[in-house]
Amino acid sequence: MISSVGLEHYLDRVGVTGSNPVSPTMIKNFFLIPIITLGVIFVVLGLRWMLVDEPWMLDKVANEERLNMTFDKLFSEDINETLPGYLKQIYRFFGLWVSIIGLFIISFAKKKFIENKAIAKNLMICIGTMVISAQTMAYILIPSSPFIYLGWGSILLFLISLWSYRKLS
Repeated sequence: MISSVGLEHYLDRVGVTGSNPVSPTMIKNFFLIPIITLGVIFVVLGLRWMLVDEPWMLDKVANEERLNMTFDKLFSEDINETLPGYLKQIYRFFGLWVSIIGLFIISFAKKKFIENKAIAKNLMICIGTMVISAQTMAYILIPSSPFIYLGWGSILLFLISLWSYRKLS
């Protein structure tokens, strides 16, 4: 005859969470995978702005709407002869910074870092502030931009990480 006294005592100490509890590893993955995805998106976006010959054309419709004129008309004026070079320089610096932000996000999206609650919390605050304020600015400044959809995707990824962060805490 086999006794269940030890087993019952053990279950009493650790508790029962249900038939399909979410494992800590799965929660960590739900935290890390969206953050790493955001980091990769930022690196790719930044590289595009750095490498494309006319980066302002990536968002042509929204930019021309904001300028209230076409780029052809803008560049046809003699005073704006050097404007394409200037825009290329500004977009390349912008692309560099966006890529660096992506690299920072990827470098801090590691299991050893998220085990430190202060680092994980600061990462969530920074990413949340960035994606929400960027989406707000996009709606105010360039509402017809196709980047609006990327912004909503970024917020969704952030919210998945936020949900799992709260489960980790």
